[in-house]
Amino acid sequence: MPSYIALFRGINVSGQKMIKMLDLKAMLESLGLDAVQTYIQSGNVVFQVDRYSTSELVEQIQSKLFETFGFEVDVQVFSASAWKRIVSKNPFIGQEMDESQLYVSLLASEPRVENIEKLASFVFQEERYRLMDQTLYLYVPNGYGKAKLNNNFLESKLKVSITTRNWKTMLALANMI
Repeated sequence: MPSYIALFRGINVSGQKMIKMLDLKAMLESLGLDAVQTYIQSGNVVFQVDRYSTSELVEQIQSKLFETFGFEVDVQVFSASAWKRIVSKNPFIGQEMDESQLYVSLLASEPRVENIEKLASFVFQEERYRLMDQTLYLYVPNGYGKAKLNNNFLESKLKVSITTRNWKTMLALANMI
């Protein structure tokens, strides 16, 4: 049975949109998803299912999430092969960089060219990024909490929904599938 990863944007952050992982797991199982596993409290889930496409999964999960918890959350779903491809393409791996300062921002849709150009007009002295397809690889040497290239900034420039994970989480999820 195919494996998938679902990322939930903005749950359990700053006391907002709180969902216990056991409740999230039960909700996903009620959709017929198998082997559901959560990873940390920030909305990372690995599961198996063979009857939905990724777009159908997003729709089903978002609808059930609203029905169950009463709020909307952006959800992105990736097949195991898509996730492994994202991890393998990180252009910063193999460079002399502290991997604890690597992050991956996953875009819900393809940004428009003019918005990509707008983002490119900003230069941050030490922070670097590479946009490949719908994945933005980040290196933020002073930590993500102090990063100029944070989720809010990136969304405001690219005009798409984005969820960001640190490199450790990306690798942990890859190992779970």
